Amino acid sequence: MSWPRVKLCDVATINPRPPRDIDESQQVTFVAMASASENGYLLASENRIFSETKKGFTYFDKNDVLLAKITPCFENGKCLRPGQIPTSIGFGSTEFHVIRPEAERLDGLYLFYLVWNEQFRFLGEKSMSGAAGQKRVGSDFLKGFEIPLPPLPEQKRIAAILDKADAIRRKRQQAIQLADDFLRAVFLDMFGDPVTNPKGWEVKPLGDVLKLSSGNGLSAKEMDSSGSYPVYGGNGVNGHHSEYMFKEPQLVIGRVGAYCGVVHITQPYSWVTDNALYVKDFVRDVNIHYLAQLLDISNLNQYAGKAAQPLVSGNRIYPLEMIFPPLQEQLKFEDIKVKYLESAKGFDFALLEAEAMFSSLSQKSFRGEL
Repeated sequence: MSWPRVKLCDVATINPRPPRDIDESQQVTFVAMASASENGYLLASENRIFSETKKGFTYFDKNDVLLAKITPCFENGKCLRPGQIPTSIGFGSTEFHVIRPEAERLDGLYLFYLVWNEQFRFLGEKSMSGAAGQKRVGSDFLKGFEIPLPPLPEQKRIAAILDKADAIRRKRQQAIQLADDFLRAVFLDMFGDPVTNPKGWEVKPLGDVLKLSSGNGLSAKEMDSSGSYPVYGGNGVNGHHSEYMFKEPQLVIGRVGAYCGVVHITQPYSWVTDNALYVKDFVRDVNIHYLAQLLDISNLNQYAGKAAQPLVSGNRIYPLEMIFPPLQEQLKFEDIKVKYLESAKGFDFALLEAEAMFSSLSQKSFRGEL
């Protein structure tokens, strides 16, 4: 069913002011931008006194929706669903928009899912203004944005459906994270901390073990969605192509932006773009699974350049001294890792299914069809 559409400002107040008769000695909750997750949940907060916080910060109450307005927080989905702070009133970063639904017409959780929606973020990004790196979504965009408005009981039903689908998706993500944590624990148990090297393994500069190269410059426009060969960028598979660059699995390191330092092993018959590095040559014998785990634990992102766009390069990480146990020890780790990943293979498929289900439901609700 298609529901009538209304402007957001007709059913919600954008950036409301605090009431004049408020008790200035009461405790309030302070929420920094870093405390709002990209999943809509509050990560941390602190208690403050109203009188000490009322100037220079953004006011909201417990049932409001907070929405980051500055790039890249807005595009990344930094948004706070209602009902999470322990006090009735809160203050936060000035980079938040506050959206207060009219309780008799608009459900807060339904509102959250509308503005957390990928299509909303896409349209909001297009409306941004300001200098590079400081672009923001204006309040006029929010006020004039049209949303589907079913009856309140229907809004609550839709929000409950999306909440359940999102919970399933997050459980799948947690299962994958547990798998990663398990492999990290196995590695540390077998080889010890790579920094302190308590087991006394041989130490070599990374540049004495491998040589890196960037991808071949394949752009998004050159990708082929119907191609059968995966294309790897900084964050993993980000497209497909009708030709392949490698026959064998390659070790790939994200080199720019938010994904610099991310390490993964490609599938056979794959492609690598130039926003990632790959191991072109191994100078000495080393197991690819051992090396991938070693580099992941080493957090290569910390060695990125400090420019506006972080950059990992071979010259920056070649001097890093790393532990290299005998090859037979590395192979023992590979055996455990491969067997474990085989048994956990269903996690990735289940996550893809959950992501697709949530995305479909979310887009239907955004169009007023759920």
